[in-house]
Amino acid sequence: MDRPEAHAYLCSLLNQNFRVYTTDGRLFRGNFKCTDPDKNIILANTHEYRRPSRPCLIDGPDGSSTPDMTSRFLGLVVVPGRDIVKMELEQFASQMSG
Repeated sequence: MDRPEAHAYLCSLLNQNFRVYTTDGRLFRGNFKCTDPDKNIILANTHEYRRPSRPCLIDGPDGSSTPDMTSRFLGLVVVPGRDIVKMELEQFASQMSG
């Protein structure tokens, strides 16, 4: 992908909902606002999700147990690029084509 294509692709992602996973196990969900050459990501209207310090399980409808994630609203955040493990564009069935 050349520079103009990469720029156009990044512009197409602006204001989209992202999930960003970090090295310490946290998950940030928010609106993608920008990035920089160091791969830092700025998210707006962000919620942080993390595993509680004491294990807590929630029983699912099928009888399985999943870890409960605690969350808090952070607002505008900078996620350091060095700490990012994975990023996902959050899409719902109504947004997908095909």
